[in-house]
Amino acid sequence: MSYNNILSETSNSICFITINRPNKLNALNKETIEELHEAFKEADEDKEIKVIIITGSGEKAFVAGADISEFANFSVSEGKRLAAKGQEILFDFIENLSTPVIAAVNGFALGGGLELAMACHFRIASHNAKMGLPEVSLGVIPGYGGTQRLPNLVGKGRAMEMIMTAGMIDANQALSYGLVNHVTSQEELIANCEKIAEKISRNSSIAISATIRAINANYIDGVDGFEVEINEFGNCFGTDDFTEGTTAFLQKRKAEFPGS
Repeated sequence: MSYNNILSETSNSICFITINRPNKLNALNKETIEELHEAFKEADEDKEIKVIIITGSGEKAFVAGADISEFANFSVSEGKRLAAKGQEILFDFIENLSTPVIAAVNGFALGGGLELAMACHFRIASHNAKMGLPEVSLGVIPGYGGTQRLPNLVGKGRAMEMIMTAGMIDANQALSYGLVNHVTSQEELIANCEKIAEKISRNSSIAISATIRAINANYIDGVDGFEVEINEFGNCFGTDDFTEGTTAFLQKRKAEFPGS
């Protein structure tokens, strides 16, 4: 499928999705959000793809925020619809994807850009990365899950400070906060993401999907994450991947998971 604002290519079971609006610092507009949804959906449905890596084109930005010109004149009801639809088709969609998603954060990840990175299953940043949620400086709050995911990742107090000050933190501070897993040079960012993706790809995609569901359950109100874990654990016993994994272990050989 061809896109206007993103690039999508696959190599060695890894799908690389690149937001390609460098002249706009890869800002998210309506069309880009819809294209990202389609690209993630297509990648998730392809059983040959084991990991998705998302990044921004150019050297300056992962995503520098949302395209403010699109919603500057919105009414209250239009603002609510904007947030609700964006969360549904992209941010919540990525978080609950069965295929693991790594955010390769290069440069600025601000507003909707940081919210996009936080919706991914984990994040790796380049040394030049700058992250923040500056929405209150525009008279609005984060609307794509930022007020919910940031406290889960860095703690309530730090999230309050970051959002209320509208300030940015650098990659090392993000690492110390637990907002990113690793920091690397910009030149090695994608390669380091690939190394981790390759490690993930060697494991059972069925078990990894179950892991995503079990971990996410801990953050859903009214859901007992331990019960979800028990059910997902039990369900694994009925999969071909479990049979292959345990058989390979007992035979002292490398597992070749069928993904079923």
